[in-house]
Amino acid sequence: MLGILGATAAISLMVGCSGAPDGGDSSGTVTLEFAQWWEPELPADALRGLMDEFEADNPGIKVELLSGPYASTKEQLFAGAAAGTMSDVVGLDGAWISDFAKQGALADLSTPMDDADYDDSQLAAQIELDGSTYMIPVINFVYPMFTNDALLAEAGIDSPPSTRSEFEAAANALNDLDSTTSGWVLPLSAEAPNGIQNDVMSWVWASGGSMLKDGKPDLTNDDVTSAIDYIKGLWDDGVIAPGALTMKEQDKVEEFTNGRVGMMIDSLAHINLIRESNPDLEFSVSALPAVDGFEGDRGIPYAAWGIGVSESSDHQEEAWKLVEFMMSKDTNSTLSTLANAFPGNNTAEPDFSQSDDLFKQAFDIYSSGYPANEFVGLPVAEQLMREFDEELQLMLTGDQSVNDMLSNSQEKWMGEF
Repeated sequence: MLGILGATAAISLMVGCSGAPDGGDSSGTVTLEFAQWWEPELPADALRGLMDEFEADNPGIKVELLSGPYASTKEQLFAGAAAGTMSDVVGLDGAWISDFAKQGALADLSTPMDDADYDDSQLAAQIELDGSTYMIPVINFVYPMFTNDALLAEAGIDSPPSTRSEFEAAANALNDLDSTTSGWVLPLSAEAPNGIQNDVMSWVWASGGSMLKDGKPDLTNDDVTSAIDYIKGLWDDGVIAPGALTMKEQDKVEEFTNGRVGMMIDSLAHINLIRESNPDLEFSVSALPAVDGFEGDRGIPYAAWGIGVSESSDHQEEAWKLVEFMMSKDTNSTLSTLANAFPGNNTAEPDFSQSDDLFKQAFDIYSSGYPANEFVGLPVAEQLMREFDEELQLMLTGDQSVNDMLSNSQEKWMGEF
């Protein structure tokens, strides 16, 4: 999940607060509320500037941005969904979709797309449940492998590891440098369990594996078992940074930024943050290591800024126009450039001319593989991560075997389905 950079001050997010009951005014102008956490994470006035373009192209429609940090946005949207007062257009995390759809809080976007004769082949992805589209990923933030180049060189490693055996060797070499350096950092806080998505299951997806079968949990298959066995081996080797069981994503980034770990899996959204916090840090990004001998396309974990429309909105037609604007080639290219992310429109391409060189490298990695995040659209996705996390921690601390851990997780997950 994203939102670390959204911890900056922002105006309070409110749901269902337009001036007129139906979002219009006496002049006939429709005001759309657009609730999201994106504005605080973009350059100042960037999102407002795009909304000004939309308003110029669509006389009679105004957009009111309701902006807040990720956590606040999530809290307010869930409250609005329960009360039937969700804003007209909403920024979405894929982990929320199943819950919102079951509540009937989100409109089916398939209908306005059909009515507008919209060419959905230009969309890189659509998040569907039971044949209905509830979310469109606007931009994607991928999670490649970050490596500290200076530490790798000091440990005698010439290039970022590409296979699991190379990663294990590099992690051990890094760990042997001194008592303050660790090979890999793994955040497993049950309070914020997205480490299961980004840092654990990513090892499965990197080798083309899956944690699902026919849309249902399949946690005891060979691919998942192999990945968990591998992580257990790294844990037993002592190459994972101390404090993993209570570590959150922001802690992971701090450990890497301060040069205490040599490798981490992380969002591209943090490249600028790392540069600002430690300008002297030499680091690279690369594809996640795959099983030795694997030659297929590699999955790369991602988190999206998704967009949807409230089922309770009185202005779904106008709301769709805003969604269509955000997904247009030019707007999507601009937004992905501003956010240092990758487009949700597959005909769009970011402008890397003013960006860090690492973004272009990451785009090449992204283009040569496929975005992988099987938690998107699952019921109570965050709870699934937490349940897996609890069993994983018991396994790592020696209280159960890998097979028992996966069987217990499978049983818990099936209960959620």
